[in-house]
Amino acid sequence: MDALQLGTALGVVVLAVAAVAVIAHYRRERRRATLMRNLNHHDWCRWTRIR
Repeated sequence: MDALQLGTALGVVVLAVAAVAVIAHYRRERRRATLMRNLNHHDWCRWTRIR
């Protein structure tokens, strides 16, 4: 029974780490997509070049 509990605990830890990694990857990809989408807009040029 001790080996079963150890395996279950290890499995839960591995799944928790994988879930955190998936969430971090999703957030990184969403941030990258937002940044790439904003590269097409040149709104920042208007206020940086006003004289």
